[in-house]
Amino acid sequence: MTIIKPFRAIRPSQEMAPRIASLPYDVFSRAEARTYVETHPYTFLGIDRPETQFEPTHDMYANDVYEKAKEMIETYKDKGFFIQDPDPCFYIYELTMAGRSQTGIVGLSSIDDYLQGICRKHENTVKEKLADRIHHVDITSTQTGPIFLAYRKNEPLQALIQSIKETQPIYDFDKEDGVHHRVWIVKKTIPIEEAFHKIPYTYIADGHHRCESAVQVGLKRRKEHPNYTGKEEFNFFLSVAFCEEELRIFDYNRFVKDLNGLSVDVFMNHLNQFYTISPLSYSHHPNQKGEVCMYIENQWYDLVEKNPNTTDPVLSLDVSYLQEHVLGPILGIGDPRTNPRIEFIGGIRGLNTLQEKVNAQDHPCVAFAMYPTRIQELFAVADANRLMPPKSTWFEPKLLSGLFLHEIEQ
Repeated sequence: MTIIKPFRAIRPSQEMAPRIASLPYDVFSRAEARTYVETHPYTFLGIDRPETQFEPTHDMYANDVYEKAKEMIETYKDKGFFIQDPDPCFYIYELTMAGRSQTGIVGLSSIDDYLQGICRKHENTVKEKLADRIHHVDITSTQTGPIFLAYRKNEPLQALIQSIKETQPIYDFDKEDGVHHRVWIVKKTIPIEEAFHKIPYTYIADGHHRCESAVQVGLKRRKEHPNYTGKEEFNFFLSVAFCEEELRIFDYNRFVKDLNGLSVDVFMNHLNQFYTISPLSYSHHPNQKGEVCMYIENQWYDLVEKNPNTTDPVLSLDVSYLQEHVLGPILGIGDPRTNPRIEFIGGIRGLNTLQEKVNAQDHPCVAFAMYPTRIQELFAVADANRLMPPKSTWFEPKLLSGLFLHEIEQ
């Protein structure tokens, strides 16, 4: 039984919402975040990335950085930029990109659901990134970025969402990336809670670091409050849950900065053991599972897996096949999470970015355009209690941060 419950969100005033809400902290580099904050003075990114309030040489993980985030949240409250609903509510959050919409339910998920495998993950976390978010949540006592969850189709829940969307939204605005955002407030919450009780599992689509940090801080607070009842706010984490049918996963592509000392001819001979290789007259995305498009030396190639695994939920992934047969043994990318010779490029940036990366090098290198991982493949991996290779999925559009905040000490 899945627990999703209402809460008293801290959220922007209607006037300030378009100016405060920002893309998630982890889509910006440190330099990009600083530049964006300088030109958008009210953006929540300044709170999510509080090192932007200091000199570029300042230690971005120092305690005073996280204390600054806490101070800024309080300042936004004092100025009326943030308000808090008097009673627990759910919120309906719709994102529309290029004419395609997806609608999620904003509420609180239970950290016990996560610990017991009811809220299921498919990815590992990186220690340094996790420590950053743990300190941010712990020092501010606020969860500032929602975890992006998916669930299998539930007709009553979808009908309920649709009926709510026929009312007036509390937010209705566009961001500079062209994504349209609308939010509705739901005060009659019981049908939503009951509907989730009939959903056996939720799945983390995006936000593993945010989720794990919320859980770790919750466990820390439990130790600090040994008589906790389980109803305290620190026992829950901020989430937005979407029906599987509405989600779109983009390709997550690979650029390798060299050929591991191999000539192009030798590399192609190795590659031929695992893929059927055909030259392409123009660039295009792979058309089906088991197909990869590769760019090397001013030429695109179509690659088709020769002996795909069709039974194992992890090894059957296209990204796994490429890692196990090419990136690891041929190109020497043993751990793609830490190897500096590989870059991961979201499909939203297009094939031209891959071409430009390869063409900019003065030595042979290669880029791979992947067929997008399907949401059902993500479910299968999570249900098997397995993990995907890093950077297997890229979800668009991104959930904005700063629209909903969850205080864990109310």
